[in-house]
Amino acid sequence: MSDVSDRPARIEAVDWAALGHAYGTAEDVPAMLRNLWRPDKAAGAADDLLTHIHHQGGGVYSSAPAALSHVVAAAADPAVAAEVRGELLHLVRALAHAGNTARPRFVTSGWPGAWDLAVTALLPLLDDPEPKHRTAVAGCLAEARRRADEVIAALRARWNVESEPETQLQLIASVGSLAVHAVAQRDASVDWLRALMDGAEPAVRLAAVQALRRTLPGQDDSDCGRVVSDVLSGSEPATWRPSATTTTTVVWAVGLLGDDRTGLADATRELLEHRDPAVRAGALRVAAQALGRRRSAVVELLPSVSRSLSDPEPDNRLFAARILGMCGPAAHRWSDALSSMVTEAGEPHPPTRSHAIWALSRLGDVRCVPPLAQRLADGRPGFAYHSTHADGWWTYELSLTEVAAGLGPHADVLLPPLRARLAAASGLDERRALCQLLTSWGEAAAPAIPELLALLETEAVVWALDALAAIGPAAAKAVPHRRLRALLRTPPASRPFATHSLALAYGRLTGDREPALKLLLPRLGEPYGHENAATLLAEMGPAAAPYAARLRELLPRHTQGWLPLRVGEALWRITGRTDEVVPALVRAITPFAERGGAGPAVIETVRLLAEIGPDAAPARPVLKAFLDADERPVTHGTWRSVPEDDALSAAARAALLAASAPGGCA
Repeated sequence: MSDVSDRPARIEAVDWAALGHAYGTAEDVPAMLRNLWRPDKAAGAADDLLTHIHHQGGGVYSSAPAALSHVVAAAADPAVAAEVRGELLHLVRALAHAGNTARPRFVTSGWPGAWDLAVTALLPLLDDPEPKHRTAVAGCLAEARRRADEVIAALRARWNVESEPETQLQLIASVGSLAVHAVAQRDASVDWLRALMDGAEPAVRLAAVQALRRTLPGQDDSDCGRVVSDVLSGSEPATWRPSATTTTTVVWAVGLLGDDRTGLADATRELLEHRDPAVRAGALRVAAQALGRRRSAVVELLPSVSRSLSDPEPDNRLFAARILGMCGPAAHRWSDALSSMVTEAGEPHPPTRSHAIWALSRLGDVRCVPPLAQRLADGRPGFAYHSTHADGWWTYELSLTEVAAGLGPHADVLLPPLRARLAAASGLDERRALCQLLTSWGEAAAPAIPELLALLETEAVVWALDALAAIGPAAAKAVPHRRLRALLRTPPASRPFATHSLALAYGRLTGDREPALKLLLPRLGEPYGHENAATLLAEMGPAAAPYAARLRELLPRHTQGWLPLRVGEALWRITGRTDEVVPALVRAITPFAERGGAGPAVIETVRLLAEIGPDAAPARPVLKAFLDADERPVTHGTWRSVPEDDALSAAARAALLAASAPGGCA
């Protein structure tokens, strides 16, 4: 590094106006850099640099190489506040990670050279007096892939004198990240990590396992599983990953077992019985992950999870009910236990009672109906008006539709309180949720027609019309057509999407499809939004024959998602021909049998193949692949994984049966 006295000159020597960051030209970067050495402005400057030259990652801006040497210099300077130095090292690591992982076209050409100089400046900081800074520097150096051998040697040298546990763990992790890029140090690093796995400290042993798995990606190492199992069964979670919460530590540690199904099941069952409720909470999350990923995990883990319904900790009881509900019919053995939890006498924790009601509804158990009817009659049902779609296992409220959409056969019990609630509702969210629930019930919701008609003068009109259209002929007779035509002319100003929905509902209720055709057909060839037009044409059937040629032209343009389904269905319902439609549908779902990640569009496509019948025979191999898989061929990571897999499996069984019927093509 140059002497500090020439720092201002070196900052000003750069043509910052010619460089850029997330918000435009980098003309403001020099002031940020100078402010790093001003105690009253340093923290703000560090934050500004992070948001400007790193932003949200995904690339390295042209201003980053010019700023990097000054950022590293400030991070190395004891005169800069310790917390600011830590933030700057975080920025350095984030930039280096982006430089390694972003697509090359998003990484400015000057970055590799600047990062190489920064690595040289960072290496001496492994001996910084402040342990947190040594830890952060080791984290930065984990990104020094081009100099992996040199950096590994420095990291291991630091290990020999390091006494701070957190820094030790980062040194291990950094060696693991770099060893795969090393040449001279690769074998020695593997041997070193293996030696650490058989050490005394649980945290060091687990960190070594994680590092070795990074060093040997894709290789099944039985020693790793042995070490993890030994640590999990022979020590307390507080020793596994210092500074992390107990629950996340459990999830992380069990995750180190990788694909060792037996080890994972054994560890999870043991931890579900642990005396610490936070450990049991972590084990429940591990079980949820496994159950959401593999069908075979139901036999391995669900009985142990069911015992958590009596856990002393209410949040653990709630999570156990959530897992059983997630697994649906597979949890039928525990329906009695769940039914005992739907009243305050059986379960004092209200959110857990809500989950027990939902779980019973997933099982198709009628014992969920009376408590749900009571909830609808109460001031607040205990279920959300919006569905939440988020990755992970946090226990947000389930929505009313998620709980009751499948309970249409029990509408006679549920409709009286629901109708009263709909009549009294004034908030848009509640009205929308109740209308969406009635929509899911279809014809069974007919007694609620008066309450739905009353909403035609409110902002909830769009959802009310959807429900009326789903009810069918009885609603069509009751709806005032004059009001519908008025809505088409003047839709609610606060609902920007209302025009399309109103036009579709108008056609379904009146049989007059012209307004919807006029509105939607011009968008049939657009990249987005034209599936609604295809849906309309499918509903029209043979009457939409004049548009078959346009659908036929559109069919091969997209191979995945909703479009092949909507266009293929429309073409089939219009022409009755399967020879052009079935290959497109099979093509749309095949990749998901191979790599997983199937979503609602795939499920609906498989249901359509079942409806097509024997002519769907070409789909038999992919349908069998869906059914034979142990790893669920849907998106993993949320409670929806199992319900979606259940729906896909049911659809695949029906389609396979239909496609195998006599008369199908070979």
